[in-house]
Amino acid sequence: MNSRFEEMRQQCADFHKANPLVWDHFVLFTNQIISKGFANYSVNAIFERIRWEMDAKSTGENQFKINNNYRAFYARRFMKMYPKHAGFFRTREQVSESLDPTNLPPLTPSHFGDSDVHRRQQQQY
Repeated sequence: MNSRFEEMRQQCADFHKANPLVWDHFVLFTNQIISKGFANYSVNAIFERIRWEMDAKSTGENQFKINNNYRAFYARRFMKMYPKHAGFFRTREQVSESLDPTNLPPLTPSHFGDSDVHRRQQQQY
């Protein structure tokens, strides 16, 4: 990978392939808000609703993790696939194109483990 952007793009593509339901929810929820007459909306709100839906349908074990870094990629993908909604999500320049890759894997639920352990780790900082 030549840049942080390419690294994140690849991580997002891998996530997307492994979690197609996220894209289905993204399109559904975005189209719902468009149908209400919104000319623009927050990709952050769409992501939080996806998290809520996925958690609400789960068994209570936190196995689902969607990285906030993917928001820009999902927003741009939506507007590319549905050009009549170009500009629905406001985007910024992706400064990660000029950053070196981190060469770190994306975070997963296993990085956080037990909530008590996580709290103790956070207190150390």
